[in-house]
Amino acid sequence: MPRKRAASGTARHQYDHPLVTRNASPEMAAMFSPQTKFSTWRHLWIALAEAERELGADITARQVAAMKRVADNIDFKVAARYEKKLRHDVMAHVHTFGDAAPAARPIIHLGATSAYVVDNTDLILLRQALELIRAWLVNVIDAIATFARQHRALPTLGMTHFQPAQLTTVGKRATLWCYDFVRDLEEVEHRLATLRFRGLKGATGTQASFLQLFDGDHRKVDRLERLVAKRMGFAAIDPVTGQTYSRKVDGQALDVLGGIGASVHKFANDIRLLSHRKEIDEPFEDTQVGSSVMPYKRNPMRCERATGLARFVLTLAGSGQQNAAEQWLERTLDDSSNKRITVPEAFLAADGMLRLVLDVSRGLVVYPKVIALGVEAELPFMATERILMAGVAAGGDRQTLHECIRRHSHAAGRQVKFEGKPNDLIDRLAADPAFADLSVRRLLDSRQYVGRAPQQVDAFLRDVVAPIRRRYRKALGRSVTLSV
Repeated sequence: MPRKRAASGTARHQYDHPLVTRNASPEMAAMFSPQTKFSTWRHLWIALAEAERELGADITARQVAAMKRVADNIDFKVAARYEKKLRHDVMAHVHTFGDAAPAARPIIHLGATSAYVVDNTDLILLRQALELIRAWLVNVIDAIATFARQHRALPTLGMTHFQPAQLTTVGKRATLWCYDFVRDLEEVEHRLATLRFRGLKGATGTQASFLQLFDGDHRKVDRLERLVAKRMGFAAIDPVTGQTYSRKVDGQALDVLGGIGASVHKFANDIRLLSHRKEIDEPFEDTQVGSSVMPYKRNPMRCERATGLARFVLTLAGSGQQNAAEQWLERTLDDSSNKRITVPEAFLAADGMLRLVLDVSRGLVVYPKVIALGVEAELPFMATERILMAGVAAGGDRQTLHECIRRHSHAAGRQVKFEGKPNDLIDRLAADPAFADLSVRRLLDSRQYVGRAPQQVDAFLRDVVAPIRRRYRKALGRSVTLSV
């Protein structure tokens, strides 16, 4: 049985969330902190009071000033005592704010319902979190694009079904990873461009309390909502809501993160496969230990961690849409306990996995000689079509040459698979009288088999990546320091 915890040492006896301690950036962790959340509540109350005062409500400049002085100075112990008594987190913080700014106590939360601070704060944090995810995405795109440029023309085995297919280049393969992240960036940009403020809608979305506050003046209610939205940095407001903004907004954000998770998973798994082939490695530090029992190991642990986080984000993506589906009429509360967990954790995990991908993509190690060995082992088979066409052009019979190539290919394949010997197809063809007038070996330059891959890399970097770099030049160069 474990020993009973000492009363004084609580920190070491409570769960430390790995998303915070091992993965997410300090910025993302702070974004979903109690301080950020409840400070934002207070700033929303201040914005509401200022706008109401501007429109003639009985609120003084002294009351607004009192609120501003203590906006970020929150006594969490007092708030906890109020919540234990009231069983209502918003009212607990209304009272705590009132205690800190007694002059403003009568007008804090005037006309508002809980969703005013809770939902609008969630939207503000959602926007800020998406902006940080956007910054990581831009840097990932930049890093992978740089890698693609460096290796634009390096021939490598292209794989379909994880079996050798035709040649491509290392740089062209990297553009496939990069383009997935570009698509994710486009989705994030769309969500940010269409994200709206919930606004001031009241208990069931009818704005009845604000209409009463301004003696039935509909124009003042409209203007009040626009003033508050502008103060909180929003140009657009939801035209209609129930008590809350539609939970489809959360679902759409989680879908975007799930899409990023799929891109991360694909990238990280590809690096793991290439590491197994000893063609490309993720960065490995001088003092890093790959295994506690096998000192020679260089496990792709960063890509493995990124894959695990991506899988976690993919599992969370469905919760947002389920919450949207379960909202009854103007609202229910069964979404609250779920979204308090899924939204922050999805962003923390997405932040963490993108930081891992950025760290890996900036430090990828390529082994051209190993890659060349793989190409040489398979190129004779891939060259057979070109050899056949060259033989016909030299005056040979197409069907006869085809049969010769088929026979020699199968013999070379048996030698590779059953005897473990090198692929000697070219030697066999060169010795065959049917190809006596053809210099077979000159057809084995791997650069002749990569098609337009180098030019495709150039075009992708010019037409797709360069505009992103120009648009987000201030966001580039973010540093990454992994916790462990």
